[in-house]
Amino acid sequence: MRLDPRASAAGVRLISHELLPSTNTEALALARKGERGPVWITAGRQTAGRGRRGRSWISAAGNLFATLLLTDPAPPEHWPELAFVAALAMHDAVAEVVSSLKPQLAIKWPNDLLLGNAKFGGVLIEGESAEMGAVAIGIGINCTSHPSDTEFPATDLAAAGATVGSADLFAALSAKMLGRLAQWNRGNHFATVRADWLSRAAALGQTIRLRHASNGELVGSFESIDDAGRLILLLAGGRSQAVAAGDVLEVVAPEPTGSR
Repeated sequence: MRLDPRASAAGVRLISHELLPSTNTEALALARKGERGPVWITAGRQTAGRGRRGRSWISAAGNLFATLLLTDPAPPEHWPELAFVAALAMHDAVAEVVSSLKPQLAIKWPNDLLLGNAKFGGVLIEGESAEMGAVAIGIGINCTSHPSDTEFPATDLAAAGATVGSADLFAALSAKMLGRLAQWNRGNHFATVRADWLSRAAALGQTIRLRHASNGELVGSFESIDDAGRLILLLAGGRSQAVAAGDVLEVVAPEPTGSR
């Protein structure tokens, strides 16, 4: 792996491993030992990779597994916004390295990267403690392979005909993340991040089925995200609901119209 020269010039460092249980786990362990970053932790393969809400992340060799460790990137109440910042950086990096795929790229709320209607990248934000201020931005991107038995369809760049090495993609990501963090500006400019995210959002304005963290499944029109990043769902009857945590499961096809 290698950093983009712009990231190196900004004082960002890189620690690469062939094998780790999890890049997020390693980053937070370093933070507890006094590491303050900014530093990227990468692994050629993970044995205990994980995604949001405790899910496992299949971590086959050839794909990209990386975590950026930051210390005090913003007041803790702004840390969840980093999921949107990182999703944009992923989108930027793939669009630059494989420009032919840019029209097919989209972001599924809150931070899954889609190619067509299938997921090939994701983000996991974990904080050590408000007192320590350590935040791990974990990123996984399927470059050469993807799992087949997933609830939401999955894919990888190679399956789309793009031969992209994880090292090249990581170098682009290290620069794009720097730019998106500067745009976010410790949470002071999340409004501009939100606007850019919405311009790349999958299923915006469409009817979706969503698994709510506490209220089961919901079906409604994906109207927007609010200034805290919550998904605004317009339910039957015209009532809006702001969803802070959940999973978009599918876009619901509209009912056919006309006579039978």
